[in-house]
Amino acid sequence: MTASQSSTYVSPEDYLEGEKISPIKHEYRQGEIYAMAGASDAHVTIAGNLFALLRNHVRGSGCRAYMAEMKAQIEQANIFYYPDVMVTCDERDRNPEDFKRYPCLIVEVLSPTTGAFDRGDKFADYRTLDTLQEYVLINQERVSVECFRRNEEGRWVLYPYGEGEEVYLASVDFRCAIAALYEDVAGLV
Repeated sequence: MTASQSSTYVSPEDYLEGEKISPIKHEYRQGEIYAMAGASDAHVTIAGNLFALLRNHVRGSGCRAYMAEMKAQIEQANIFYYPDVMVTCDERDRNPEDFKRYPCLIVEVLSPTTGAFDRGDKFADYRTLDTLQEYVLINQERVSVECFRRNEEGRWVLYPYGEGEEVYLASVDFRCAIAALYEDVAGLV
């Protein structure tokens, strides 16, 4: 997530205005702004593969898939993140704003520098979204997908997927071979 952090409080409104003209992306967490570092070839390839598959899958369904340029707002926590891939099927997200509030699926591709944050604080923040049904972590260094799915009791259950398996995302009724996510990633598949 972070490359550097600002040292003064910034309002959400000022953050959004600044982000419109900034040459680099920043995530916003409770008044603090964090510059985002660049991504590796594997990271971008995996996110792109999943986005392309999901975009084709949800076409015409009323759902929309987004890639790393669209922010997710967690209003109750005063946060804006840029998920690697996000899907929203909520009518309230059909607006021209540059952030979405009601995703059902969020995917992060793990990197060595962000993995702990994506698993910990970021997942805790995302869990406060009432509409979120699945949070998916994709490892870019080995073939591994961890799908955390909210069950009927509101608890998050882990569904891990490994080499040779089919990944299932219940939130959008999507299935694909795990190899499709890692297509063109050197040294993995």
